[in-house]
Amino acid sequence: MSWLDALGWFGSALLVFSLLQARILRLRVLNTVACVILTVFNALLGVWPMVAMNIVLAAINLWFIARMLREKNDETAFAVIEVEEDDAYFQHFVEVQRSDIAKFNPGFVGVTESAERFAYLVLHGHETVGVVVVRDAGEGVGQVELDYVTERYRDFTPGEFVWRHSGLFAGHGWRTIRTPDGMVGAYYERLGFHRDGDAWALDIAGVTRPADPEGAAGPA
Repeated sequence: MSWLDALGWFGSALLVFSLLQARILRLRVLNTVACVILTVFNALLGVWPMVAMNIVLAAINLWFIARMLREKNDETAFAVIEVEEDDAYFQHFVEVQRSDIAKFNPGFVGVTESAERFAYLVLHGHETVGVVVVRDAGEGVGQVELDYVTERYRDFTPGEFVWRHSGLFAGHGWRTIRTPDGMVGAYYERLGFHRDGDAWALDIAGVTRPADPEGAAGPA
């Protein structure tokens, strides 16, 4: 096999692999790289219709990547809505995602109604991208029982919006937010959390904002 054949096979394999990605940003990046490789491959063979097609596909991918990166740093891209713990849609979402939730929140057993427990949906437009459940543990501590984002949106920053910009905790009287022990793939350190045993904790002074009067919290 010549190096040119190897280049074509590698580009084709990468193109197929990119389509298997659930994370949309990763899909676009890998697909763009594959298109560039296949552009070079077809140009060396003189297959100009395929060259044109891959150039167009790469340009489309780059346009979507640029838009997604803008949204990644845009506080207005997400919203948080408080719901009742027994809300039918909330419970349905948790049940559908239960096996994936268990990978990152191994201690999570479900959500039951309680006056000390608060449940939230994290939205991107009309799409639900995650859920957060926090319980009032007393003494100014909000104990996170569930913090989950769907795989599609893990390359974005809904977590940063929730914990730093959403005003989620305004009015609860919490001074500290503490995550569950032993969360898998925890991302909290870059958001200003500090280690607290097997968990992470955040001093929320200065990061809370007033919540929307209708129950949706968003950036000021």
